[in-house]
Amino acid sequence: MLRSFPVVFAILGSLLAPAAAQQPLRSECLAMANAPPRATPVSLRRIAAKAEEVAITYAGHSTYYIETPGGVRIATDYSGAYRTGRLPDVVTMNRAHSTHYSLFPDRGIPHVLHGWGDDGKPAYVSQRIGDVYIRNVTTDIRRYYSDDSSGEMIRDGNSIFIFEVAGLCIGHLGHLHHKLDDSHFAAIGRLDIVMVPIDGSYTMSLDGISDITRRLRASVVLPMHRFMTPLDDFMRRIGQQFGFDAPRFERFP
Repeated sequence: MLRSFPVVFAILGSLLAPAAAQQPLRSECLAMANAPPRATPVSLRRIAAKAEEVAITYAGHSTYYIETPGGVRIATDYSGAYRTGRLPDVVTMNRAHSTHYSLFPDRGIPHVLHGWGDDGKPAYVSQRIGDVYIRNVTTDIRRYYSDDSSGEMIRDGNSIFIFEVAGLCIGHLGHLHHKLDDSHFAAIGRLDIVMVPIDGSYTMSLDGISDITRRLRASVVLPMHRFMTPLDDFMRRIGQQFGFDAPRFERFP
């Protein structure tokens, strides 16, 4: 049995952002992060746009469901084990463990986006689906048992997925195994919302992921992969600048 519920962490319950009538196929989050400080002319079209809501629901483990104003339904780190509501239109996956991917997803899912490359090259995702633009930033993972590659780490085996919709930049860090360098932060760009693994063991240390969270400076932080860490421990490490409403998590066999 799985119980899913809306996650309210910081100000998630009131995430309202204007959506532009048309968006070019480029990263607005990167453009905003890289732009030098300057006076910005007011966009009348942006003011006139109707405010739209993005809904985010936590299903379990590292799976969040994101529902866009245009009706696109996305499931992150999708294995098929954590389901709520209708079948997603888009699923993203990472291959660190079987709880983060499926090689046999439901055939009714139109878009299956792998965070790893199938041809020996890094995964590259840059795709507009409905009203959401999805892109990735690859990171390395520790070698998994079934992999026949040499060395301790698998280069570009994980992806941080970024979802740009309704003026929001939403990031899912995936099964992150190492600290990020300046090139990673530059490629990620601005994030308004970040989904962070806080187990402190299978991914990376709690101090390490807390450092990354602070540097990303997202307004909303959504914890995931949180089967080992009390939420208060994570909150102390990232600082008390965040207010939070922690939902009750229940374990099911």
